[in-house]
Amino acid sequence: MIKLTHSKNDFVIIVIHEIYGINQHMKYICEFLSDQRFDVICPNLYEHETSFDYSEEEIAYQHFMEGVGFENALHKINTLLSALRNEYKKVFVVGFSVGATIAWLCSEDESADAVVGYYGSRIRDYVSIIPKTPTMLFFPEQENSFNVDELISTLNKKNSKVYKFIGQHGFSDPYCSKYNEVSAQKALKLIIDFFQRIQYK
Repeated sequence: MIKLTHSKNDFVIIVIHEIYGINQHMKYICEFLSDQRFDVICPNLYEHETSFDYSEEEIAYQHFMEGVGFENALHKINTLLSALRNEYKKVFVVGFSVGATIAWLCSEDESADAVVGYYGSRIRDYVSIIPKTPTMLFFPEQENSFNVDELISTLNKKNSKVYKFIGQHGFSDPYCSKYNEVSAQKALKLIIDFFQRIQYK
């Protein structure tokens, strides 16, 4: 787990990691958000503390699906959300890939004050969800397993805003070959502006 806190802070962000676990990308994101004066918590959905290498994508995905799964992961995040609601005025969620799908599932009730999801491919299995909390979703212009534009058209609903960025799945990750610096920086700015608008509502 990563936990970065500031004294007497009223706002916290839960970061939900991708299939690789808490790797350098997740640490980078947590540190960036902490630098914006948010408390940040990134729980480890895996029992072990190590992370998978990008070359182990298939192994990592299988490990997540068989060892954790979306239902169990959602339960863990909801438990954390419930605990944090007693400590903070506002609790936000940011998820990446499978973490984005979990974040999307969190939007179905009002346990979080805002939700952001980066390229959650499996969101396509949960398009019937209508968010009850303000939600932003980020997708690359192309995915191998589905049509991005078709999915986006089904996800533009009440309380949700969907953005498409130049790049591929993983465009936000500076440690990945698919990193797109321009898209990554645009997305980070959108997140900070989004959360800051909601902070004092």
